[in-house]
Amino acid sequence: MRTSRRNFLRTGALAAATLPFVVPSWGTRAPRKELFKISLAQWSLHRSIFDGKIDNLDFASIAAENGILGLEYVNQFFKDKAEDTDYLNEMKKRADDLDATSILIMCDGEGNLGDPDDALRRESVERHFKWVTAAKHLGCHSIRVNGYSKGSYEEQMKLVADGMHQLCEFGEQHGLHIIIENHGGYSSNGKWLADTIKMADHPRAGTLPDFGNFRIDQETTYDSYRGVEELMPYATGVSVKTTVFDDNGNNLPLDYERMTRIVLDAGYNGYFGIEHGPKDREVEGILEVKAALEAVHETLMAEMEE
Repeated sequence: MRTSRRNFLRTGALAAATLPFVVPSWGTRAPRKELFKISLAQWSLHRSIFDGKIDNLDFASIAAENGILGLEYVNQFFKDKAEDTDYLNEMKKRADDLDATSILIMCDGEGNLGDPDDALRRESVERHFKWVTAAKHLGCHSIRVNGYSKGSYEEQMKLVADGMHQLCEFGEQHGLHIIIENHGGYSSNGKWLADTIKMADHPRAGTLPDFGNFRIDQETTYDSYRGVEELMPYATGVSVKTTVFDDNGNNLPLDYERMTRIVLDAGYNGYFGIEHGPKDREVEGILEVKAALEAVHETLMAEMEE
């Protein structure tokens, strides 16, 4: 389960700012000289979108203007448009006109896939169907869901695995992967989430390891590097935050090279999704992370050429 599609080199300063990544065919590794690609999570711009400064339809052009051609959408920003064919066509056209790649939709607010109530769990599964078909329409390979439930460690694992399996059966009909991000609660325990994906027992079930989302609750954190390593065998993407956790509640600056090595050592060759938009400097923050990822890419390239 690896990402794929096209590469786009803009002219002038934008081309100079963009690594010449070559995108491999789905299911194959990139040539060793091309290690990964960079995408932008729409959440990086959430303040400007919620404030009305940016429209959802402008996301593709803003990403491209900043040298990023992988697009990770957030359903909150077009919540009532999942079944609006004209609107989805416009989103797709804007991405296609820039030769940008639509990668996934991050889905929130559709109930708990691990709800202890069988009827509510099924309802949540079905509420995600429209996002599967919307993602397919846009050309994405996955939707990101949340692994939320109630009960003990083992009970929540079984319930989320059941909801995931049901949703993955629908996803398979549309060629879509269903991936869980570590996003609070037990989902931010790397071992729990990895075991849940295994229990879901479906080839369309996967993960979206987020470097920074390893806070289980206010008192408990999980080591980000260990968590990412545990989740990478099932990953179809990764989300890049600039800080990470250890087991003792410390929130520390991301070691880009260390984390990148963990990701690449798992055989991953897809997109590194930037999810970082500091207040009043969203674009600046995005470009800082992009530059840091490009620097690591150059370091690892040089190492390979020695």
